[in-house]
Amino acid sequence: MVRCTATSVDTRTKQVTVADESGIETRLDYDKLVIGTGALSQRPRMAGLDNPGVFLLRTLPDSFAIEEYLNRRAPRSAVIVGGGYIGMEMAEALTGRGIKVTVVEYTESVMTSIDADFSLRIKDTLTRHGVTVYTGIGVESLETKGDELVVEGTNGFNLLSEMVLVAVGSVPDTALGRSIGIETGVRGALKVNQRMETNIPDIYAAGDCAETRHRILGKNTYIPLGTVAHKQGRVAGENALGASVEFAGTLGTQSVKIFDKVVARTGLNEKEARDAGFAPVTADFETWDHKVYYPTASKLHIRVTADRTTEKLLGAQMIGAYGAEVSKRIDIFAAALFHGATTREFCSYDLSYTPPLSSPWDPVQMAVQHLERVLSAGG
Repeated sequence: MVRCTATSVDTRTKQVTVADESGIETRLDYDKLVIGTGALSQRPRMAGLDNPGVFLLRTLPDSFAIEEYLNRRAPRSAVIVGGGYIGMEMAEALTGRGIKVTVVEYTESVMTSIDADFSLRIKDTLTRHGVTVYTGIGVESLETKGDELVVEGTNGFNLLSEMVLVAVGSVPDTALGRSIGIETGVRGALKVNQRMETNIPDIYAAGDCAETRHRILGKNTYIPLGTVAHKQGRVAGENALGASVEFAGTLGTQSVKIFDKVVARTGLNEKEARDAGFAPVTADFETWDHKVYYPTASKLHIRVTADRTTEKLLGAQMIGAYGAEVSKRIDIFAAALFHGATTREFCSYDLSYTPPLSSPWDPVQMAVQHLERVLSAGG
């Protein structure tokens, strides 16, 4: 049932009321109910958010509106408020259309999900491709001035632009769930157990509207990722049909392409690990993505964190050239973290090798071998 909205749920009669675009309502009976209402773009407290030329980006209709504006107005400049994943991807996309892009980020670095020095590498990449980056600036208002928008913020920030994209994160869409008494937890997401069950019998929640269990931390958190949503949805669906399966947990594994670079992470960084009660040790390692005598070799920068006591891997971050298999290499770390591998076990993995693609010891294993030396030296 497309172009329809679930407006209410009667948990006593087990019925969902659904309204179509014209307001005509239908009542659907259910034995089991899965709520997957997703998330909404976060709307910051900012004057002028609804002015023409200002856009949020979360849904397909959002993207259609942006595309229509680009084709109709052909703007020459754009400001992106927010330096997260959507902001970074849109900086590349708009630059590719010949638009002068400025990124404005409230924190002191873009891509706050990675360590600050990795973020600096991303900032350098953006700058090298013509994107202007301002950090430590909070945008406060967007005012219309003729055919342009005046973007004003803290520290006297003032800039004219023909288009503004506000991409400062998302919030779980829980209105329907809360209306029927589903409890909420981390960041207001619907509270679920590992079977994706809510506190109301026969009702499940999955995806960006729900909490997610962190596999290393062993507790619920909120990580709105498409990969997580797909896995949670399958667990909820199977259980709704009579199975008994649990969501295995997430590691927050993420990767993003930004112009000619790819940055990725999985698990915990050193600060997160220390805050969680581990005794983390971190090592940085830089090497070629494949045998240097073979053409097009490029440098990979890898950061690995392990627990000093158990020598179990806790997390990894990586940045390298597009084409250096950064995304797939972070997946090797993700698989190791999923199974609680130690540094020694990781170095024993039988990974593939051919000179155009790797080395006899893959760069991820070389990085962990370096971490082992740091651990042995008491670093």
